[in-house]
Amino acid sequence: MNKKSLFASFAILMITLPAQAQNPSAEEINRRLIAGRALEAAIWGMSAVNTDLMRQEMLTKTPGKVNQFIYWGRPLDWKNQTLTPNPDTLYFMAFYDTKVAGPMVIEVPPGDDQGSLNGNIVTVWQTSLEDVGLLGVDHGAGGKFVILPPGHKDAVPDGYSILRSDTYGGYALVRSNLRSRSDADVAASVAYAKRVKFYPLSAAANPPETVFTDVKDVNFDSTIRYDASFYQSLDRVVQSEPWIERDRAMIDQLRTIGIGKGKPFNPDAKTQATLTAAIGEAKVLLEQRYDAGFPVFYPETHWTMPALSEAVEGQSSTYANPDKYAIDARGVAYTYAYIAIKRLGAGQFYLISIRDKEGQAFDGSKTYRLRVPADVPVAQYWSVTAYDRETHALIKNMPRASRASNAADLQKNADGSVDIYFGPAAPAGKDTNWVPTDPARKFELMARFYAPKKEFFEKTWSLPDIEKVGATVGSGARQ
Repeated sequence: MNKKSLFASFAILMITLPAQAQNPSAEEINRRLIAGRALEAAIWGMSAVNTDLMRQEMLTKTPGKVNQFIYWGRPLDWKNQTLTPNPDTLYFMAFYDTKVAGPMVIEVPPGDDQGSLNGNIVTVWQTSLEDVGLLGVDHGAGGKFVILPPGHKDAVPDGYSILRSDTYGGYALVRSNLRSRSDADVAASVAYAKRVKFYPLSAAANPPETVFTDVKDVNFDSTIRYDASFYQSLDRVVQSEPWIERDRAMIDQLRTIGIGKGKPFNPDAKTQATLTAAIGEAKVLLEQRYDAGFPVFYPETHWTMPALSEAVEGQSSTYANPDKYAIDARGVAYTYAYIAIKRLGAGQFYLISIRDKEGQAFDGSKTYRLRVPADVPVAQYWSVTAYDRETHALIKNMPRASRASNAADLQKNADGSVDIYFGPAAPAGKDTNWVPTDPARKFELMARFYAPKKEFFEKTWSLPDIEKVGATVGSGARQ
């Protein structure tokens, strides 16, 4: 080939390569379409998959069944790998399904000397149906709440508060309040919560006994699976629930990735690989948004709101505003948490911190101190819990996950403030005020305030940042 021919061939190659890049094959275009829609589906479907993961854990690892209660018969420890749970109360959960059973009734007992509870009832998408209990719509008076299936037209007898669900499934989360962690108070809290009744409305004349199953020793792991199984969960939701009007635009989106109502979901190897890559990209994207942080609650600190405001508004109102649908914010929220609260701030409020005073991520090999000022403006209690920064669940293999004001052994300073320490070893003499961390992993913190008073929101009281207090040694931290 002479130089002239070689130059001509090179010129043709240079022209052809960009043209090929700009004109991908139909197969490549289809792969890109599946990848893009799978990424969107993951963000859109996160809250429903979150619910499905918890429900599947109950069905596959415990004797519990739908339309019954499971509960943790002691304050939660790391075996409960749900997302950012509260280990300073007792959890009771009931997954409902009204498709076969019809309307389901939850009878909430009045708060009294024997106990009280805070409860939330949500749909499969974890949009709020109602808050109940001491700080709920009944203000502790108790009541009968009936969850109606989508499209239910029949009259409901008098005496029930009607909750119209747009899904057949969903769940109720009941937190039975603890006076302390003593065995007697835990037993009293369990006994009180078991006064909740859960039965089909059709059996209201003679309700069957509510079934409660203690799952405290079960490794209950509902952390988000960022693999192709995510789409198996999403398919289960699509097969079991009606399309909600606001989501009909997703019907064809999901059909592109192989999920269609009434159709088996059996992606081939190539599609499976594309889905796996897509859920991996969704994880990166959502983690970036979480790491960017939420609006700061206390100025000049790293304590932030518990979620983006548009997600809170949408989940508490079932997206009543037709001009808003916070899919992205919702997607972020349900990577690290579950449940929705209809009146956030009325019963409880949460703050998150993922960085110390210096703006650095919390390192489980270091020791930190949080000084909680005296006179925390709450009517019930406050707590601070450490979670695994990657999974957002309780840190595995730790003997304790939190400290709370209802812990009888919590030491107070002379001025009434409380120092809480986080690190791999307790500072000398501070074991009762210590939350252990895994030196090999990063962690994050959530502060909870139950029955916050107006001073809390007026910010006449504030929570300072967490400070690193010194190098950690085997027997404790040097301050």
